[in-house]
Amino acid sequence: MEVDNMIRKIIKIDQEKCNGCGACACACHEGAIGMVLGKAKLMREDYCDGLGDCLPACPTGAITFEEREAPAYDHEAVMANKAKKESQGKQSDSIPCGCPGSMSKSIDRQAKGEPQAHMSDAFEMKSQLSQWPVQIKLAPVNAPYFDGANLLIAADCSAYAYGDFHNKFIRNRVTLIGCPKLDEGDYSEKLTAIIKANDIKSLTIVRMEVPCCGGIEFAAKKALQESGKFIPWQVVTVTTDGKLLD
Repeated sequence: MEVDNMIRKIIKIDQEKCNGCGACACACHEGAIGMVLGKAKLMREDYCDGLGDCLPACPTGAITFEEREAPAYDHEAVMANKAKKESQGKQSDSIPCGCPGSMSKSIDRQAKGEPQAHMSDAFEMKSQLSQWPVQIKLAPVNAPYFDGANLLIAADCSAYAYGDFHNKFIRNRVTLIGCPKLDEGDYSEKLTAIIKANDIKSLTIVRMEVPCCGGIEFAAKKALQESGKFIPWQVVTVTTDGKLLD
């Protein structure tokens, strides 16, 4: 059956800004958005109701509205598609919403039967954390420890993936952490305020290799740009098995 087109509001996805996190696909209750080759794509225009539940879910601002010619929203088709998916059942071993960062896997650290090496209590690794809180959303903008600080902005998972994280990254830095996929909102506004209000000496961004982690890198770079300051910065990427990418 042919569907008449009309001028209406519909989402537009900027492929350059999309980091492939899949958050918009999860947020789209109608199933209009899918993941194709690691990027979000509007799969069915007639499934998009134009209400924009996907907009706040996007950590990079890749989704906007536009008014253009498109098929009318087809509520009956959306409900039929939902019923079909429910009847088929979602496969638990598929990547949720197409996000590689949610893919489950095991990581072998040593051969089976090899004795586990234990670090003696005398060489217990000490924490290098120099301030609290560490969550981006909880840190006060004008906290005194930001003055003259070397700032570390790190993805939550990076400290668990990289074994020597405290000595390599936290030591002699003020640490802020966050997860652009799980936290609501955009970090860039808060980070911009922190950089603007304080004498930050350097910025180190540590992220995971998975696409959804690009949100924290994007937010930090945007904050630095909008602050109007020229500060030495670097981005370090950690693999899911705990290595640093060159």
